[in-house]
Amino acid sequence: MRIEAIHATPGYSGFFFDDQRAIKEGAVQDGFTYDGDPVTEGFDEIRQAGETLIVDVELADGSVHRGDCAAVQYSGAGGRDPLFRAAEYAPVVEGPVAEELVGRDASDFLANADLLEDGEFDGDRLHTAIRYGVSQALLAAAAHDTGTTRTDVLADELGTEPATEPVPVFGQSGDDRYVNTEKMFVKGVPVLPHGLINSVEKIGEDGETLLEYVEWLAERSQALGPDDYDPRFHIDVYGMIGEIFGAPYDREEVVDYFRALEDAAAPYPIQIEGPMDVGDRKGQIQAMVELREGLADAGVGVDIVADEWCNTLEDVRTFVDRGAADVVQIKTPDLGGIHRSGQAVRYCEGTDTRAYLGGTCNETETSARACAHVALATDAAQVLAKPGMGFDEGYMIVENEMRRTVARRNREQRPTNADEVAADD
Repeated sequence: MRIEAIHATPGYSGFFFDDQRAIKEGAVQDGFTYDGDPVTEGFDEIRQAGETLIVDVELADGSVHRGDCAAVQYSGAGGRDPLFRAAEYAPVVEGPVAEELVGRDASDFLANADLLEDGEFDGDRLHTAIRYGVSQALLAAAAHDTGTTRTDVLADELGTEPATEPVPVFGQSGDDRYVNTEKMFVKGVPVLPHGLINSVEKIGEDGETLLEYVEWLAERSQALGPDDYDPRFHIDVYGMIGEIFGAPYDREEVVDYFRALEDAAAPYPIQIEGPMDVGDRKGQIQAMVELREGLADAGVGVDIVADEWCNTLEDVRTFVDRGAADVVQIKTPDLGGIHRSGQAVRYCEGTDTRAYLGGTCNETETSARACAHVALATDAAQVLAKPGMGFDEGYMIVENEMRRTVARRNREQRPTNADEVAADD
């Protein structure tokens, strides 16, 4: 079916844009905002309202299919594309992007998405947020045109066998790391709580505050969780372990701290995201490899998760090839087209690196649902609950989308009476 038109409307995303560099450099929180001046190009304030560009793809039958352009909370940091301004990019989507796509067959999802991924517009690649949002709408349009689920469209294009049950969801607590985590325990969330440990105050001068928090996680999870609850703890420290200990990362002091984290989490597994941020991809990989080798030599069973400087599909491949992480976050808005996230998950197959299909709190319910289909199509190790920092809403959106899709696929694949008779014959 022919694509007839593409429309773009600026809107709000599920959280905020934050100037990560300014926060790391000591910006003081004032209520929900921060005092001080931004330091990352494009920011007017250290914290400012998140934006999305709502994309509608209209087909020849009059149906309209949506995707939301979104960028991560910490835009402009860690090698990512600059701050995304929706109103600035609306003319790009309704202009050159629409000119490329209108008239094309909606069922050709991968070809349509790759057209935007590989092309140049006015001499530059499209912002990752545009590629992300438009590809979501193209995926929804392809599923409508073929009469199937978005999971099936992706699985067919990527050559995968979809998951037969929901992928484990990773809940993020935001700064309300106790109350929101208790909510996760009650609901039996399999991977949690993120923790948002992005300052020395939150980790402790010697890391002691984080250790106390992990001890609390292990104890409280069993007090509140369902019977036979077996959580996996995942803490994002935003490079703060590197800030308080420094290199080299395979030395005894650092390894002993990770052993203490393992002991505090026992008997449950723990993984630490972004243990350091050295400022460039090459250095980050070297530091991550050094840490992993130090932990392995000492028999410390804490898994390391790559985030900063692991943004594009090429970055994911490089981190995996170098053995720089036990888990690699595939930060969906940073990869551009949503199919690229699926390709990144697939690249982890057969390696020692597990694929975490992540993203950001600063997305929308539309992009979160689209990512749930990527998770199912590729059977990722875990998928982020998003958007927002309230936990419940994002968990509901992602978990329910996967459950609905699995149930629909099971119904459609269940043999009919005629099929059963033919099989008996």
